[in-house]
Amino acid sequence: MKSRARQRGLALVELGISISLLITIAFGITEFGRAIYQYNTLAKAVRDATRFLSTRDSLDSAAKDQARCLAVYGKATLTCATDASLVPLVPGLTLAMVNICDALACPADHAAQGTAPVINLVTVSIGGPNATPYTFDSIFSFVVPDIQFGAIRATMKQVL
Repeated sequence: MKSRARQRGLALVELGISISLLITIAFGITEFGRAIYQYNTLAKAVRDATRFLSTRDSLDSAAKDQARCLAVYGKATLTCATDASLVPLVPGLTLAMVNICDALACPADHAAQGTAPVINLVTVSIGGPNATPYTFDSIFSFVVPDIQFGAIRATMKQVL
């Protein structure tokens, strides 16, 4: 009879410990899933902006502005810097985080690739040497801390 009295409530304590551990694991999985989703969204946006620029002339500065808007907002518009109705593809993404490197901006490694025919390359990146890196802001930072992504970039052949 005494051993039952001592055991009383022990199952509730074990349940409390188990549930807190399982909830922490569930929050961690959710946050890592959100981080992967945001990284994938940024990678697709960079590829879209690079593809957009690969069909434009390297001297077209308006196309570079449109590509920045495409990478941040998902729309190739010239008024994205002043249009308050546009929402970034991921929270915290800004135009300053997008870096474009082409034959004019980076002539050392992007102009006149190859011998014949000569091609130009265009690279769009979020983060990198000349741009602010993107930081994933975790909702549950006690489980998963904020993650600063490395440079997300794509390079394609550009028309001459």
